Amino acid sequence: MNITITPIGYLETPFEAVANMPIQPSVVAHTQGKAIIYEEFAKGLKDLEGFSHIILLFLLHKVEGYALEVVPFMDTVSHGVFATRSPKRPNRIGMSIVNLERIEGNTIYFCGVDMLNGSPLLDIKPYYSYFDDRTEVRNGWLEGKKFTSEILKSDNRFE
Repeated sequence: MNITITPIGYLETPFEAVANMPIQPSVVAHTQGKAIIYEEFAKGLKDLEGFSHIILLFLLHKVEGYALEVVPFMDTVSHGVFATRSPKRPNRIGMSIVNLERIEGNTIYFCGVDMLNGSPLLDIKPYYSYFDDRTEVRNGWLEGKKFTSEILKSDNRFE
């Protein structure tokens, strides 16, 4: 089966390389970025501005290959890639929940950047607190870990 995905736009961010980039949007809650939506998809932005947060799905365009087991940024032991948020994934799809600041024309301004400049944007979904917020969760191998700013930045292990 072949699957074709057409980007709906691209992301403008301050990060040009994977090394030293934040690994989650919450780490850089105030770092600003833009999603530039191609004109043929701009009409799809109607009513999105009423949401405080959006989910961006994008291509991890500077990552090559994949590994089924990885040592993630927040650990020193190997885990299955699907039990991590490692970028070395079979389909290289990234996902971030970001704060929507405003929309001007075909440009979405947001905060919480953890993606590379020029990343192809695949889709946008509104964050619905009623459906998306979970209160009874298990955090797997991350349970009990202490998060410092040092471990919440990437290095070059997944380039």
